[in-house]
Amino acid sequence: MPNSKLDFLNTLEEIILARQSAPSDESYTSQLFAAGTQRIAQKVGEEAVEVALAACLQKRDETVNEAADLLYHLVVLLADRNITLGEVVATLQSRHATQ
Repeated sequence: MPNSKLDFLNTLEEIILARQSAPSDESYTSQLFAAGTQRIAQKVGEEAVEVALAACLQKRDETVNEAADLLYHLVVLLADRNITLGEVVATLQSRHATQ
């Protein structure tokens, strides 16, 4: 399906990579990169817990919002570690192919 909503993940990755290569004081993404891997990883952990709690409380809208935060922070962490979404998707595809 062309132009699916999932295509935005590629756009998000491009925006994050642009913030990484051209930092801006006004950019939260740039501030995360400046804080370092440990802080970025901490944010991923925090957001993951928030998703899990919202889901357990059956709060759909909150779960969606927290999942968006988690995906954003995960993409920042991947960029920080020089890992692309394409690599992650390829791993998922290879796991699916073996089952």
